[in-house]
Amino acid sequence: MSLTMIGIIGIIMLIVLIFLGMNIGVCMLVVGFFGFAAAVNFPAAFGLLKTVPFPTVANFNLFIIPLFILMGQFSFHAGISSDLYKASYTILGRLKGGLALATIGACALFSAVSGSSAATAATMGTVCLPEMRKYKYKDTLSTGCLAAGGTLGILIPPSVGFVLYGVATGNSIGALFAAGLIPGILLTVFFWITAALICWRDPDAGPQGEKFTAIEKLKSLKNVWMMLVLFIVVIGGIFAGFYTANEGSAIGAFGAFLFMVFRKKCTWTLLKKALYDTIKTSAMVLFIILGAYVFGYFLTITRIPMEMARVVAMMEVPPFVVVTLILLIYFLISTVMDSLACLLLLVPIFYPLVVALGLDPIWFGVLMVMLMQVGTITPPVGINVFVIVGIAKDIPMYTVFRGVIPFIAALLCATAVIIAVPQVAVWLPNFLYY
Repeated sequence: MSLTMIGIIGIIMLIVLIFLGMNIGVCMLVVGFFGFAAAVNFPAAFGLLKTVPFPTVANFNLFIIPLFILMGQFSFHAGISSDLYKASYTILGRLKGGLALATIGACALFSAVSGSSAATAATMGTVCLPEMRKYKYKDTLSTGCLAAGGTLGILIPPSVGFVLYGVATGNSIGALFAAGLIPGILLTVFFWITAALICWRDPDAGPQGEKFTAIEKLKSLKNVWMMLVLFIVVIGGIFAGFYTANEGSAIGAFGAFLFMVFRKKCTWTLLKKALYDTIKTSAMVLFIILGAYVFGYFLTITRIPMEMARVVAMMEVPPFVVVTLILLIYFLISTVMDSLACLLLLVPIFYPLVVALGLDPIWFGVLMVMLMQVGTITPPVGINVFVIVGIAKDIPMYTVFRGVIPFIAALLCATAVIIAVPQVAVWLPNFLYY
């Protein structure tokens, strides 16, 4: 049996195991191990297990993941998320659908200190959902804007998605962070427009909230300074070259901890919970990375990525068509498996094609992360939807999925803008780094 055929069988087996409900990291690890054994031999496969795990998880560039997760945890327990929502609500709440706009805005702001889609959805859902239900917002709009707003956590820097893409491809994490900033703002605006259109078509979906004076609006901003300081120090310092992304993550985690102490929220119970949640989330991400690396070695030895690159190089079609096909495949797969695992699984296959076509890898990274966002809110495994359902236990899951459909359309429209106008994504990193 040829190596290519072994690789195809391995990919099919991986998909079957995923549909059977096996853990994503375990799926990639098992298929990678046995596939490598079939392609070479079992001693070589066991040698892979001896040599790959430690250097993979001990990679200094991955140090950034638990620290940015910890920064988000400390920020949440310091009450920053609640302050962001209150400020957004004070400024936007009086408008039709104002609470939905405020929720999306607060999600965007909290994304600047979070880095995780599910964490942003969970944090802001806890804060925002009771308020929207209090003002009789329809469940489809309230849950839809929360699930969609949470996706901004993996686009607006710092982003775990960009970290994983940078580690997997060797691209600058700082440049990827810079590339995600303008698309993140653009997508926030698209989400705002979507929520406003929903309320325009159905005024009962988002009734007006309280009216606040200009003085009250200004006063509401006084508690937002912590988030702004944290964002400027961390992301601004990375962009300016004062320190690396790894160093910035450590500074961010320490700064969020100081805010927690400053606001007298640093109790032993909250500190223990923040550390426990950070360890749990980081372990999950790192195990997926380990499985993806083993599976990546298997794919490399089967030469499937190289063969795909060779076939594409021989095709007489514009690069735009190839990228569109890649994104379509990625979109379809991201709807049935975890978005982080999907990224790590597909990057080794598609990245060589992008390089062979001479396309900008930073731009492609932004597109991959935006498709990750789609995967977090589409059935059947939209993790953000499950998070929101877990918070609002009396709201049926189909209601949340129905609520995110307009926001999925907005996300795809924003992705189309980035494809059509790559400068939206690459202008800032080119200005700062090249």
